[in-house]
Amino acid sequence: MKKVLAFLLAAAMVLSLAACGGQKDPSGDAPAAPKELRFVTGGESGTYYAFGTVIAQHATNNIGTKVTALVGAGSKGNVNKLADGEAELAFCQSDVMAYAYDGTNLFEKEGKVTNFSVLGALYIETVQLVAVNPDIKSVTDLKGKSVSVGASGSGVYFNALDVLAAYDMKLEDINATYQSFGDSANDLKDGKIDAAFIVAGAPTTAVVDLATTNKNTHLISFDEEHLNKLLAASPYYAKSVIKGGTYSTVPDDVVTVGVGAVVLVRDDVNEEVVYKLTKDIFEDPGKLVSSHAKYGEVSIEYGASMTSVPYHKGAAKYFAEKGVTVKTK
Repeated sequence: MKKVLAFLLAAAMVLSLAACGGQKDPSGDAPAAPKELRFVTGGESGTYYAFGTVIAQHATNNIGTKVTALVGAGSKGNVNKLADGEAELAFCQSDVMAYAYDGTNLFEKEGKVTNFSVLGALYIETVQLVAVNPDIKSVTDLKGKSVSVGASGSGVYFNALDVLAAYDMKLEDINATYQSFGDSANDLKDGKIDAAFIVAGAPTTAVVDLATTNKNTHLISFDEEHLNKLLAASPYYAKSVIKGGTYSTVPDDVVTVGVGAVVLVRDDVNEEVVYKLTKDIFEDPGKLVSSHAKYGEVSIEYGASMTSVPYHKGAAKYFAEKGVTVKTK
């Protein structure tokens, strides 16, 4: 009888362990495959959420693991979700990603966050300086105007500071407001502010909607002298051109800068699952353009181009199969 009871107790312990999330596989060498991956994206009016939802649904249908896209609070908030174990995947700007990993700028007070790795870079997020005041034709015209510079301490906030600095301007030169992505778009639409810094893939839904209601909607282009000054001071930016016609009220090309839109993943996510997800995103993305236009910008070359933060081993495995070596931890 004692032997039977001992057996039943042992069996119960095994079942209990198997039911817990985050347990290692039987070999004890790697985390077990999760039943679900929580993917924090961005606000509902932005590209992160729209594209992230499509990525999540396609992966759910193809990799054998459910991926759930969640509304996110932006790059810093998304990194914090990874740090706190409230998400396994996150969209993030490449500059904010580096701030977190190095413990600088946005993360200077909190310190380094290093429990994540790169899955892949998907596309360039452009720094869009959107104006509805027709008198604003250059960055210097922002002086004395009401301008949203993003939520205080956000990634957009630091992008705005960088752009202003390239033109020898400070926050004191403008009437700065500190608003989220959605609030900035709404206040532009209502005429409460003259311009706003919006960092997102173009076309951005909120700007498309704004252009349909306000024919004065336009984007500010950076001149070559100040663009080069910005790139020299902040090398994590890259020159970016928003093609004319991207927005109905902007017929000409707009020269600006961009940062990478990167998918991050917690280090403790199963390697094989990350491999499958990376493959699902980067394997012939051109076939998926009809589901979201941003798939047209996804490439293995750009996906494997990040250098400031190491890649997850699962992602590295996929890129290696394609002949590309990336740094891992």
